[in-house]
Amino acid sequence: MLAETTVRYKYLANGMKSQSMKSRATLRPVAMLLGLLALYGSLAFAQESSTDTRPGIAPDIREDETNLKVQRGDFVVVPIPISNPTLDSGLVAGAAYFYAQTEEQKEAQPASLTAAAAMYTSNDSRALVLVQQNYWRDNTWRFTGAVGAADLRLSLIAPDQTTNGQSVDWRINGEFLFAKLSRRLSGHWYGGLNLRMVNADQSIEAGLATEGFDESADVRSSGLGLGIEYDSRDMPMNTFSGRYFKTDALFNDEAIGSNETYQSFSIAYRSYHELNDSLVLAWEIQGCQRGGMAPLWDACTIKLRGFSATDYLGKASASAQVEARWRLSKRWGLVGFGGSGFVGDSFSGVREHEDIPSYGVGLRFSVLPAKRINLRLDFARSVNSDAIHFSVGEAF
Repeated sequence: MLAETTVRYKYLANGMKSQSMKSRATLRPVAMLLGLLALYGSLAFAQESSTDTRPGIAPDIREDETNLKVQRGDFVVVPIPISNPTLDSGLVAGAAYFYAQTEEQKEAQPASLTAAAAMYTSNDSRALVLVQQNYWRDNTWRFTGAVGAADLRLSLIAPDQTTNGQSVDWRINGEFLFAKLSRRLSGHWYGGLNLRMVNADQSIEAGLATEGFDESADVRSSGLGLGIEYDSRDMPMNTFSGRYFKTDALFNDEAIGSNETYQSFSIAYRSYHELNDSLVLAWEIQGCQRGGMAPLWDACTIKLRGFSATDYLGKASASAQVEARWRLSKRWGLVGFGGSGFVGDSFSGVREHEDIPSYGVGLRFSVLPAKRINLRLDFARSVNSDAIHFSVGEAF
């Protein structure tokens, strides 16, 4: 096999994907825009921890007093700095138009919005996304749609037999389409249908001999899926109390346009406890499973801090973490966190089925106290690596 080979992929898919890529860009108009960029723009890998991208949590920041936004009427523009192990450092420019509501609608549901965001980072990665969110019948029905494109410069730890475990360049360049429609089932429970379409070229600068992942040319993935959620959190952007559960299943099939038939499954549970007026304890567990010949970009990752998510790609993964959050004042806070995860049927064979730790400390500064929106600076360590993470919003 040649020392340098270019493996090219094209994908097409439909449905929602909350998976990671070596980065953890996050959240909506301040938070959701970046989260969607990370989620879709990176074609499933630009999040280091899964950010909740469902409808209903985009904060309406029109009435908040801050110098971090430009606003005219219902139109808001917000710059969002980011830094992480995957995409290096950069900026996301987000803009959102919030639709007018009656007083009754404000009490019952979030404001519908049309939003756009563009990202550029120091490793020459870039992305663009357009998002639509709508709410009907007192938040009984929710819709989220997104379309966009990304050109990402990443790296992989390739299999030992081809590169002695060294990292190789990985470039993804393509477009995506996503749509999700969900309905309240009962109380805090929602159920929905997902559609995902991705069409992208991918190149890996190495000769790879892998099993379990579709690495042929012209890989297309078209998927339809189902999702169930339970959410009793008091404020999703920065939760003090409540619980969140989510499970998704996405079925990619040749009958609807995929080159290969494969399945994507994910599950997550988060719990938040306000121990006193200044201390919150939060924890989460999550898992991922891929069945069939999934593309490498749709591999499972370990959603912890301290390393790049593309360091650990496999057909299965699981992780758990806990975080203590201290509010020192109205603006400032500290966090301490720790967790562990593993990857199974690994792409690179690195630490397969071994515990992979993650621990560290962080500093918080509230940029919008009324919406609990924080700037997040975390220093995290793992087995043989450490990383600085800077973004908007909490890790989970």
